[in-house]
Amino acid sequence: MKSNISEDKSSSIWSLIFSKNTFICSILGFSSGLPLFILVSLIPFWLKKENIDLKTIGVFSLLMFPYSWKFVWAPFLDAYFFRTVGRRRTWMFGTQILLLLLIGGLAGADPHENMMFVSIGCILISFFSASQDIVIDAFRREILSDQELGFGNSVHVNLYRLSALVPGSLALILQDYMSWSSVFMTMAAFMLPGLMLTIFVAEPKIYHEVNSLKEAIVEPFWEFFQRRKLKGMLFFLLFLVLYKVGDSMATALITPFYVDMGFTNKEIAVTAKIIGTTSTVIGALLGGIAMMKIGINRSLWYFGWVQLVTILGFALLAVCGHDILVLALAVAGEYLGVGLGTAAFTAFIARETNPAFTATQFALFTSIAAVPRVFCNGATGFLVEQMGWLYFFILCTCIALPGLLLVRVIAPIEKKV
Repeated sequence: MKSNISEDKSSSIWSLIFSKNTFICSILGFSSGLPLFILVSLIPFWLKKENIDLKTIGVFSLLMFPYSWKFVWAPFLDAYFFRTVGRRRTWMFGTQILLLLLIGGLAGADPHENMMFVSIGCILISFFSASQDIVIDAFRREILSDQELGFGNSVHVNLYRLSALVPGSLALILQDYMSWSSVFMTMAAFMLPGLMLTIFVAEPKIYHEVNSLKEAIVEPFWEFFQRRKLKGMLFFLLFLVLYKVGDSMATALITPFYVDMGFTNKEIAVTAKIIGTTSTVIGALLGGIAMMKIGINRSLWYFGWVQLVTILGFALLAVCGHDILVLALAVAGEYLGVGLGTAAFTAFIARETNPAFTATQFALFTSIAAVPRVFCNGATGFLVEQMGWLYFFILCTCIALPGLLLVRVIAPIEKKV
C-alpha cells in the first residue's frame, strides 16, 4: 500500500515537471526576468566599464521605481483589452514588443554624451517590464491549480533567475568580441521566445468579469481588507517589504563588487554568474519539490534562514579578495539561499492572491515586495563608500532578520500549508 502511494506521488511530480503549464511558466519566467536583469546586471556593468562613478550607478536603481508602483495601473490592464485577443494576451504581446524595441534602442548609446537618453530608456524598460510582470503573474495564477502553485511558481522563479545568465554572463563574454551596440541588439533578441509563446498560447479562464475601471480598482483592495482585517493586513504588508530586503541589498551592486575585488570579465561571467544562476535554479527546483512535502509556511521559515546566513559568504569574499574558490563558494551558497527563499516567497504571494482579482492583488503584493530593491538599493552605493564592502554585507545580514521573524506571525509553521 505504501509503495503504491509512493509511486503515485512520484508519478505526480514527474507529470508536473513535464506538463504544459510547466512549459508555459518556464518561457514566461525567462521573458519576465530578462529585462530586470538587464537593468540590475548589465547596465551597472556597462556603466562601470564606461568609468561612471559608483554613486551614479547606485542611484540608477531608483529608475526602477515602476516595480514598486505597478499596482497603480494594474486595474487598467484588467479593464481595457482587445476581447478578440484576450485580457492577458493583449498586454503580454504589447509589453513584449515594446521591451524588444527599447532594449535594442540602447544600442549605440553613450552614457558620457547622453546620460539622459540612457536614463529615459531604462525608465521605459522598467515600466514595461513591470507591466509585463503584472500580466504574466496574473496569467500564471489563473492557469495553475492550487496543487500546482508551489511547483509552478518554483519553475517560474527558476527560469526568471536563469535569464540572468544572458545579460549577466553571455553579454559579458560577447563584449570581449563585439561592440556594446551588438551586445544590446543580441539582448533584445532574447525577448522573442516569450513573444512567440504569447501568440500561440490559449487565453486563461476569466474568474471575474470586470465591468468598469472603478470596479477593477475598488474590489481587489476591499476583498483583501475584508480577508486580512486591518492588523493582519499591516503585518502582511510589512512582511512583504522585509522578507527579501537583506539579500536584495546584498546583491544590488554585486557586479561592481566583483570588479573591485579584481575579477576579470570572464571570471565574473563563468564563475560568479554561471555558478550563481545554477545555484539559484537548483535552489528554486529543490524548493518547489520541498514545498510539495512540507508546505509553503514551513518553507518560508527554513529557507529564510538559509537565505540570511549565506549573505555572510560575500563578507568572507570581501576579506579574502581575489580568490576564485572563495568566490565560487560564496556565490553558490548565497544564490542557493536566494533560490530557496524566492521560490517560497513567490508561492506564498500567489496563494494569498484571490483568483478573482489576480492582476491587481498580485501586482500590489509584488510591488510592495519590490520596495527594498528600488529604494533601499539606491542607498547601497553610499553605504559601501562609507563603510566598505565587509561591513556592508554584515549590515545586510542583520537587516534580513526582522523579515524572517515575521514569518511566525504571517505564516505559522504549525500549519502545513
